Amino acid sequence: MKDVARLAGVSTMTVSRAMRSPGSVSPEVLASVRAAIEASGYVPNRIAGNLSSNRSTLVALVVPSLRNALYAETIKGISEVLTRNGLHLMISDSGLDLEEEEKLVAEYISLRVGGVILHNTKHTPRTVTMLRNSGIPCVETGNLSVDPIDMVVSYSNYAAGKAIAQHLLECGYRRFAFASLPVAGSDRLRERRNGFLAELRRAGAGITPELVLEVEPGLESGGRALAYILEKSPSVQAVFFAGDVLAAGAIFECQRRGIAVPERIAVAASDDNDLMQNIVPPITTVAFPRYEIGVRSASMIVARTKGVVLPVSNVDVGFEVIQRGSTQAPVR
Repeated sequence: MKDVARLAGVSTMTVSRAMRSPGSVSPEVLASVRAAIEASGYVPNRIAGNLSSNRSTLVALVVPSLRNALYAETIKGISEVLTRNGLHLMISDSGLDLEEEEKLVAEYISLRVGGVILHNTKHTPRTVTMLRNSGIPCVETGNLSVDPIDMVVSYSNYAAGKAIAQHLLECGYRRFAFASLPVAGSDRLRERRNGFLAELRRAGAGITPELVLEVEPGLESGGRALAYILEKSPSVQAVFFAGDVLAAGAIFECQRRGIAVPERIAVAASDDNDLMQNIVPPITTVAFPRYEIGVRSASMIVARTKGVVLPVSNVDVGFEVIQRGSTQAPVR
């Protein structure tokens, strides 16, 4: 820092101010300091800075799987907001393992990160205790929580399941099946399934336990699920796949078998993307505003790092049922 100050013709304190708060120095001084940094190859010691300020410019995000493209839009929203505010994003994969999430959170707290975003609302007791005691701003996403660690930005998976059931009922379907990935490690899928089944029960529509499936991920798995459903109950009229890839696999299986969609059987999904929009027929789905979730989450972290007291800590961004060609139009 002394070398930078000497090259720029300013004090080390001015260099520090220019780096930490660029708006606190004149444009001319800032340009001189940045030119000196470039010329000297200086890289600030962030760890030392963390020790003095008790916070870093890093914000941590923990997702269940980096293989899942669903998180891409959320990551994009988070990154854009943080970058505009001089913060930086670190991403980790918990592998749907709450113990691994706990280890990651402990590490991030030790690094004095400026905030933590968790795509999960179920945690080990120690994870919750560590975050609450740390005072680090924390946002949970993926599901609405009645008792968040700190803040939550999400949607109700239960309400989403009910909404897709209501849509299918309005289309005139009365005999249903359901398929998702295993729900044991995902409160999101479990809530989506529970909402779907609850609405069918309310309407007196038919679905038997053997037609409520938990399957492995993948296109082939969606195809096998559809084949099983048709074998067990040829009278099924509509299937809700709580996952985009499973639904696409079911459509491909129908094409292989020459089964007309939606004339013979309707297919609905959750999560919207290019595949859902461009497959033939395009798939009816419940869409979640994942980019907005990223933007809102990061904005709340930024506000808290600036000492802003937020009036709301529980933000419901909602969802939308998008009707496409894989289900018939609602009966009016």
